[in-house]
Amino acid sequence: MADALADGGTKSAAQKGGPGPSPGVFEELGAVADAVLYEGYLLYPYRRSSTKNRVRWQFGVLFPRDWVEADGPVTPGVSGSADSWYQQTECLLRVRRQDSPRVRVRVRYLQMQRKQVEEAGRPVESLHGDDGTVHLTFDEALPRECEIEAPLDELLQGGRTVTVSAAAGEDVEPLPDDAGQVVRSREEIRAETTVTAERLSDGLCRIRVRTTNTAPAPPPRTTRDEALRRALIATHTLLGGDGVEFVSLIDPPADLAAPVRACRNEFTFPVLGGQSGDTGPVLLSAPIILPDHPQVAPESPGDLHDAAEIDEILTLRTMLLTDEEKREARATDPRAAAILDRVDTMPQEVFERLHGAVRSLTPATPTAPADRLPGAVGSPAPAAPAAVSADPSPGAVRSPTPVTPTASADRPAWWQEGADDGLSPTTDTVLVDGVPLGGGSRVRLRPRGRGADAQDMFLAGRTAEVAAVFHDVDGSVHLAVTLDDDPAAELNNWYGRFHYFRPDELEPLEPAGSPDEPSAPAPAAAHARHTSDSETPAAEAE
Repeated sequence: MADALADGGTKSAAQKGGPGPSPGVFEELGAVADAVLYEGYLLYPYRRSSTKNRVRWQFGVLFPRDWVEADGPVTPGVSGSADSWYQQTECLLRVRRQDSPRVRVRVRYLQMQRKQVEEAGRPVESLHGDDGTVHLTFDEALPRECEIEAPLDELLQGGRTVTVSAAAGEDVEPLPDDAGQVVRSREEIRAETTVTAERLSDGLCRIRVRTTNTAPAPPPRTTRDEALRRALIATHTLLGGDGVEFVSLIDPPADLAAPVRACRNEFTFPVLGGQSGDTGPVLLSAPIILPDHPQVAPESPGDLHDAAEIDEILTLRTMLLTDEEKREARATDPRAAAILDRVDTMPQEVFERLHGAVRSLTPATPTAPADRLPGAVGSPAPAAPAAVSADPSPGAVRSPTPVTPTASADRPAWWQEGADDGLSPTTDTVLVDGVPLGGGSRVRLRPRGRGADAQDMFLAGRTAEVAAVFHDVDGSVHLAVTLDDDPAAELNNWYGRFHYFRPDELEPLEPAGSPDEPSAPAPAAAHARHTSDSETPAAEAE
């Protein structure tokens, strides 16, 4: 990150004083934060002519307010893929040292830079040099950051506001043999970040970090591509400090579930960094929803600007680009050229590591006879239903008995021919609370509180229809469902796109098949302070 600043980054910070935070606390999240910063920056096949690289900058974009709200106010939510003029993080902080605890905040973003190729003083889209080098007009970006450090007492007494800015500028690069020049220009970025704290109880505070774009707005009908020149792009925030620790908003300690539920995060969502646990010394608030303790796989040799993709697949596909495609990619952006160089020179042992890795091994579950598997095809009388404790109290934490069906001793292993014989996803059923659930059954979604997928937690309390029952290679059962209130449910069903839940995450609706019961949010969410979808997912998981 220091190199990024040396390459043209600017840094505005309030005056610091007293002992600083532990060195490297943010750097532990450096690879993840950089992946967030450049996610979608340039996608395979890394060429300017590719359609996907003509619509860019989709995450954490903060525009001038008057421009982005020209057609109406923005709608708050945790999704950072929606354009906004501000970004707000709220999280819980525990004081672990009473002797002058301090909070440290780092705001990071990209400043767009227009790369314009000129020939004989006039702008052109491309230029071919005498040596065969191609130069293309394209938009680049520079990393910027602002750091704030303040005593917790100061934040409790009103907070601190600092200027977040990046200067306008222009750089001219003459091309060899007087072929022309490349002009890189930037407009000024103006923003403010305010950090405040609210004491909730002895040793517990709520921290709020709010970053707003304060630049003058371009005319209302200015195109998005042009307005991006005054925007903060891929905006995200790192929080740390001395004598403090942060609380997970996804899987908080039980005694902090209520204050976590009241946290309001808008256009961003905070997750813990560092090692596992429900508290930690550092927090990353990103416009992309991540799990707690995110990590970049150690086998990954470098950023491909698509962290949701598999390195091996992208590497293989990049290797297959033609010479002409590679020439265009190199001319598109220096980062694309760096990817090509890395792929073309990748040692065999590095490439082999991309094929896969086993992170952990768990003991094999003893096999059980087929007639004792919940929902097993041909079972005359399943002996044990997929047990889910039925607690009638609204929002009660459910304590399910684990359901782990295993492969029959006489059934072929999953990789052998005939392993799927006798399985029928559309007609198989599984018992939950004594009710057989299968295709057409209606259920209420109850994602488990610990370990649930973050996206599933947003669906807690919604009603759905079961489409199929699937058995995976480990012998577990998963039910594919479509949401009752999803306007694209019929289309998703046609495509075979479903949400998947374990039996112990579903509550049968009685009477089965009732078509008129409306979808409703989880009862636990009724007590939340806010009603927008910026609520912390833990509110739905309680």
